[in-house]
Amino acid sequence: MRNRKKMLGARIKELRKAKGFSQDQLSETVAIESNYLSRIEVGGCYPSLDVLERIADALRIEMHDLFLFVHHDPDATSKKGLEDILSSASPDERKLIYKIIKAVRQ
Repeated sequence: MRNRKKMLGARIKELRKAKGFSQDQLSETVAIESNYLSRIEVGGCYPSLDVLERIADALRIEMHDLFLFVHHDPDATSKKGLEDILSSASPDERKLIYKIIKAVRQ
């Protein structure tokens, strides 16, 4: 799966379910529309940094945990490390990752 929006969305969905939240419950807690959360979870859009922070807070996790997803590749099913993600990320994706890391470290 090369689409990082889908990978991020799937990770958010996985964590939401693991914490026992429905989409409606999490969207209400995060103060976003449930259809927006749905679009995030299916990889239809990237959430803003603010929304990512609120999702992490609602799930009681560190923001970087949102990016600990498993890379699904038909040829290889192994965990993809941050170095692999960065090396294959587009310049825009690297900027977003940098902003997130910078925000988390503050």
